[in-house]
Amino acid sequence: MLWDDTCDFEEDELARREKGGIWVGIAAALFYPATAIGKRVYRNAGRIPREGGALLLLNHVSHMDPVVDAVFVHRQKRVPRFLGKESLTRTPLFGKIFVGAGQIPVSRGSKAAGDSLKAAHQALRDGKIVVIYPEGTITKDPDGWPKKPFTGAARLALETDVPVIPVARWGTNHIFNGYTKKFTPFPRKKITHLVGEPMDLSAYKDGSTRSASKLREVTDLMMTDITTLLADIRQEEPPAKKPGEDA
Repeated sequence: MLWDDTCDFEEDELARREKGGIWVGIAAALFYPATAIGKRVYRNAGRIPREGGALLLLNHVSHMDPVVDAVFVHRQKRVPRFLGKESLTRTPLFGKIFVGAGQIPVSRGSKAAGDSLKAAHQALRDGKIVVIYPEGTITKDPDGWPKKPFTGAARLALETDVPVIPVARWGTNHIFNGYTKKFTPFPRKKITHLVGEPMDLSAYKDGSTRSASKLREVTDLMMTDITTLLADIRQEEPPAKKPGEDA
């Protein structure tokens, strides 16, 4: 299925949207206009479950990604829960939106770091959509291919019984480059989301799900799927290095 920014929802469909509360409404009021600077193209968006928990795995190419990805998920009538840096909770307006909309702060390098995974587990058990960037931060690859990821997403995937869905997104980096800080809204650029098939990780759920080698193998599989989708969007061959390895 292809969705672009000419698509609107019928009134009865809006009534079936997952409820998110006032802070999600405020976020939508801010984020929808912000994403209008790009032309949205959604491919296979129907693979996002309309109800129940799911873990969405995305590549990370721009600081614009969370806003654009939030609107993408919201347009599928779901309320996304992101794992984001704990420091975001202390920013003036966005911090209130982040906390109020039920997002999940991550305290990297502290004793509280594991609490974010516990909170993500709970959100999935409660039937929520959790969005995670396995890379942790925007890629440092000059051509925008994924960098080596962390294994937190694999732990979540192996320790929960929800669909694990890879998604590639491309185009935000052409609007805002996080490393050069170059903002180029015009001419209007295309932002594409391509949703993959849910991953079958059943073969990895026997025995210890916290084995370092197993977590790394599953993480590499995740990034391979995301990279394959990204190559499809870009109509380019990914680099010869194994997906997930640093350049």
